[in-house]
Amino acid sequence: MTYIALLRGINVGGHKKFPKADQLTMALQLGFEDPQLYLHTGNWVFSSEESVGVISKKISAAIKKQYDWEVPVMVLKASELKQIFEACPFAEEIKKKSYFIVLNTAPTTERITELKKYAYPGEVYHLSNSWVYFYPAIGAGKAKMGNNFFENKLKVTATSRNYRTMAKLISMVEGK
Repeated sequence: MTYIALLRGINVGGHKKFPKADQLTMALQLGFEDPQLYLHTGNWVFSSEESVGVISKKISAAIKKQYDWEVPVMVLKASELKQIFEACPFAEEIKKKSYFIVLNTAPTTERITELKKYAYPGEVYHLSNSWVYFYPAIGAGKAKMGNNFFENKLKVTATSRNYRTMAKLISMVEGK
C-alpha cells in the first residue's frame, strides 16, 4: 500500500529543524519501502504493509526519540489523497490558489456549528469530515483563517498543504 505522511510544523520559520536527508534516513530506518520526500517540510511518500495508525505512531515515536519533539503526523492512503484533491469544490482557477487542511479526526457537530459563526471577506472554506478546503483571496499571510484557526475552532489537530504540494505528492504517487 502506498501512503503519504504529512508531518506538521517541521522546518517552518526556523523551528523544529529536521533536515530532508535525516527525514529520508528515518523513513528507511522505520522500514518503509521506496521512501521519497517532497521539499523539507514533512511530505513523505512510501509503501508499507502496516496500517495508517501504526505508521503514524511509529513516525511520531521516532521523532520523539531522536529530537524530543511532539510532532503531529497525518497518514493517508495515496488513493485518499487523490480523492480529496479531485473532490475540491472550488473552480480550477481558485483551486490552484487554495490550501488543503487535513484533520486528524472529524470535528464534532458542536464545533462545526461554532465554526459557521465566522466569516471574513475574501476567505472561503468548505469543510468535509476530514479536510478543509480553504481559499484566501487576500493571500494566506494576510488571512485570519488558516491552519491554526481551524485547529482552534474545530478542536482537532491539523496540517495544511498548498495546491502545488498536493499536486506534486499525487504525481509522486502515480510514478510509483
